Order: sequence, then structure tokens, then C-alpha cells
Amino acid sequence: MLDIRFIKENLEAVRQNIRDRYMDADVDLAISLYDKKNALLREIEESRRCRNENAQAMKSNLSKEERSIRIEEGKRLKETIARLEAELQEVEAAFAEELAKIPNMAHPQAPRGKEDKDNLEVKRVGSPTQFSFPPKDHVELGQSLDILDFDTATKVSGTKFYYLKNEGTILELALVRYALDMLSKHGFTLMTTPDIAKTEILEGIGFNPRGAESNVYTLEGEGTCLIGTAEITLGGYHSDSVLEKDQLPIRYAGISHCFRREAGAAGQFSKGLYRVHQFTKVEMFVYCLPEESEPIHEELRLIEEEVFSSLDIPFRVVETCTGDLGAPAYRKWDLEAWMPGRNNGEWGEITSTSNCTDYQARRLNVRYRDKDGKNRFVHMLNGTAIACSRAIIAILENHQQADGSVKIPKALVPYCGFDLIRPHRI
Repeated sequence: MLDIRFIKENLEAVRQNIRDRYMDADVDLAISLYDKKNALLREIEESRRCRNENAQAMKSNLSKEERSIRIEEGKRLKETIARLEAELQEVEAAFAEELAKIPNMAHPQAPRGKEDKDNLEVKRVGSPTQFSFPPKDHVELGQSLDILDFDTATKVSGTKFYYLKNEGTILELALVRYALDMLSKHGFTLMTTPDIAKTEILEGIGFNPRGAESNVYTLEGEGTCLIGTAEITLGGYHSDSVLEKDQLPIRYAGISHCFRREAGAAGQFSKGLYRVHQFTKVEMFVYCLPEESEPIHEELRLIEEEVFSSLDIPFRVVETCTGDLGAPAYRKWDLEAWMPGRNNGEWGEITSTSNCTDYQARRLNVRYRDKDGKNRFVHMLNGTAIACSRAIIAILENHQQADGSVKIPKALVPYCGFDLIRPHRI
């Protein structure tokens, strides 16, 4: 969340930022509730002072009539304080709710726009793959290679689930291990995270676990949810903590399953593995000093580029426009791979990396102790190293051969133990 003092001092800039992001947040209501909260706190403090004075007066020699008056005054003050405290509780909850709706400020260079078509291409690595034969999409390839089974998964689990089989299972494990080896060399601490997190951790990270539009699977009666990304569990790792300055930056690489409802995600761009309810991902997460977050954000993007360059996947880097940014993100880059089977050849998102500055840290109360002994909020960043389902799409579609086989990228061969996946049936 944003600091309320920052909001009050930069009111028009905050209003404009909300407009740029096409979000629904009432800054004036948040400020009004904040002021009301402070007024109630002052009123409670004054009532408590009067109650204490009244209690002290009760200890002196009083006539029966004076004591009776003091007793009635004590009852009145007790009722007043209880009423004010109940009202304060309601106002604090309303203020927290309104403050949480206000998004992070967007980077000045973030493109102003409403949706993903307004994102800005900033870099291209490789050229769209050319074939001497009509290329297949990953669904057809996966079935002919006998490494993907959507039909049985639909019968067992429902739509947007899948079985990986044979070399497909090995390929996913190879991608995970390859990403972990690369991140280890970059100084990341490797972690396997829980697949479940408490609701308050999701809310702190900026996910909405409630309502029809939520993308989150909640566990009824448990106060917990299935995570949509290890960003949640890695971001919650140091919640309510004070880190030492010399510990920073802290770099984590987390493996998890990811669960997403994908409400409303229908159509051709959701075909096959592109939008599924469950997938495996290796996520990067960094806690750092405020002055480090912009260069570290660049570092995360370059690691993503290193991963997919080494897999011989053509991709482009796009900067996300303000309307397509999630509320916590200050700046976000996506890598989009060339997917020959997507609408006869299109770019499709394979990774993203976001600098969330201190927005999540304020909500999760993650601070560091500076050289003067003051506690300040850290900056928090996240980035996808490998989302296995989409990486598999890019590998199958870009490395397919005329005979229906798929070549394994050279960098993955030592991890797979084979260099080619051949059709099991045609």
C-alpha cells in the first residue's frame, strides 16, 4: 500500500495514477476515513484522561451526593469510550479497505494505456522461426509424441488440466533443474515452498482471494488459499520481520505448483497449456534496499532473457502499460516467446518481472534497520525464471521437425538425457 502521508502530499498525482491504471479507488474517501480515525483516537484519549481524573477524584473525601455524581460520570465515560472504540474499529477497517484499493505509483516511463495491446516492445531476441513445412501447434505435437493428455485430465479433474507423460515428464523436470542451476550461479537461495498460504499473506502480496473475479482457489473454512505463484510464499517469508541492512539484497528462487481459476479465460489464446488451472514454476524473489530495486529489476529481466536465449527460443521484451499493471507493480516487463502454433504464429507471454517497490512490504510489514538504527520498508521484486507449461509450448512449437519429432535445446540435453522426442503415433 502507499503511505497515507505520501497520498495526502501528492493527491493529484495519486488521482492521475489511478486514472492511468483504469482502477476504481476513492482517494478522498481514504483520506476522510484516515482523518476520522485520528479524530476518534483523540476523542478516546481525551475520554480516557477524563475517566482517570474522575477515578482519582473518587479517592478523595467526597460527600454522598458528590460520590454519586462521580459514579454516574464514570459510567457515562465508560459507555462513551466503549462506543468510540467500536466506532474506531469500524473506521479503521473501512480505512484499511479503501487504502488497499489504491495502486502503487507507476514508473514515469511505463507506457500509458489501457490493455496489453498498449504494451511497448523494447527489445527482440531472435527472429520468428521459419519452417519448410506447415507447423503444428503444441496440442497436436503433444498428442502425436504421446507426452500430453488433455482428454483424460478433463475426465479426471475437469477442463484446463493435463497429464504430462513419458519424455514430457522428463522435460518439465529438466526445465526446473536447469533454471535452478542457473539461479544458483546468480546467487539465489533455492527453496521449495508450500502450495498453500494464509489469506492475509495473499492480501499482503496484492492478490484478491474473494469474489467472482478472483483468480484464487480458496480452501473453505481454513482461512487459506492455493497459491497462484511462489511470489506469495516467498513474499510472506519475512512478513512482520526487521532485516539487517547488511543482509540485503536477499535473493530467493522458489519451486511451487501454481493454481489459478482463470475465470473468463476462454478462446483460442487459452488453448492447451497456455492457460491452465495448475502448473509448475520456478519464481525469483528479491528483498532489497530502495536504491537497489531498479538495477535489480533489470538484473531479473536479464536472467529471464538468459534462460530463453540459451533455449534457442525467439522472444521479445515488452514494457507493460499502466492499465495492464497489477496494483502492486511500479514497473513490469514481460518476455513473449514466438509461438508458431498460436493463431498461425504470434507472440505469447512466457515470463514477467515486476518491481513492487515498498508497496507489498508495507502490507506485509517487512522492514530493514538502516545505519541510524531506524526501521524502513524494504523493496520487493519478483520474476518468472521458468513457467514450465508455457516453456514447453515454446520448445515444442519452435523446435519441431518435418517428421513430427521435436529437438531438445542443446542446453537441456544433459538434463533430459535425450536430444529428440519422436512421435509415438502419427
